[in-house]
Amino acid sequence: MGPDQIISLVIIGIIVIAVAVLFTFIPVMLWISALAAGVKVSIFTLVGMRLRRVVPARVINPLIKAHKAGIDVNTNQLESHYLAGGNVDRVVNALIAAQRANIELSFERAAAIDLAGRDVLQAVQMSVNPKVIETPFIAGIAMDGIEVKAKARITVRANIDRLVGGAGEDTVIARVGEGVVSTIGSSVAHTAVLENPDSISHNVLNRGLDAGTAFEILSIDIADVDIGKNIGAILQTDQAEADKNIAQAKAEERRAMAVAQEQEMVARVQEMRAKVVEAEADVPLALAEALRSGNMGVMDYMNYKNIDADTDMRDSIGKLSEDDSDEN
Repeated sequence: MGPDQIISLVIIGIIVIAVAVLFTFIPVMLWISALAAGVKVSIFTLVGMRLRRVVPARVINPLIKAHKAGIDVNTNQLESHYLAGGNVDRVVNALIAAQRANIELSFERAAAIDLAGRDVLQAVQMSVNPKVIETPFIAGIAMDGIEVKAKARITVRANIDRLVGGAGEDTVIARVGEGVVSTIGSSVAHTAVLENPDSISHNVLNRGLDAGTAFEILSIDIADVDIGKNIGAILQTDQAEADKNIAQAKAEERRAMAVAQEQEMVARVQEMRAKVVEAEADVPLALAEALRSGNMGVMDYMNYKNIDADTDMRDSIGKLSEDDSDEN
């Protein structure tokens, strides 16, 4: 192989590599697809997307789809939405769905909804096909103390104008639950709720529960009504039990005070007996002093002893009489 052939092979290799790099960096096939679909995109625009770190297919394919659907969008709008972190394909699909459903939706509005974290395509679909939200059993207590449980089905439609900044499904369920509890609580008897469950729906709908939410409430239907516990009777029973415990505590307090007073009286009796014994101990001393000083004679002392003996005898007879009466 001569030098001329080697140089030719090198040149051919360089050309092949250059073409491969060119086709890799410049999406020529995508550009051809756009031209075939009637979308005018220059090759320099595609190169600029590469330089701006934008995947051309993520912009050109939705642009072709929008052009075929007759939606007026351009590459700058789609590219800016892609650079902002949005889902270009989903926004274009939402615009096509809104156009088919005759719903007014601009690209700026759809892009704002998408960047806010909402699924704009699902919102458009929900505007056409309303969604049913089923609440769990919501318990309320009527005025007669009977617990009533109700389950509601809420038919909602997405409100595209309030999707940005509007409250979600949890807020709607909470507001409906509040309305159900309020309606049951204002009923005189639980039988009124069982006879006319539609009163719950009418009362809740009249409250305007969809204000500030991303939905429009179409209807609220009571799916099931059930009877719960007799809360009023349970509360009365608990109150009676509490009153009984309070009365028992007060009675125990009075008993303890009576026992303490009895013990105090026993102590006072013992104290008085001690004083009597002390006073009786002073009697012999007084007698001795009287005999010593001559204020009392021997006969007086003998009369005193006779009277004392007579008193003891009477006490003994009295005790025997009491014992006989107790035995009888």
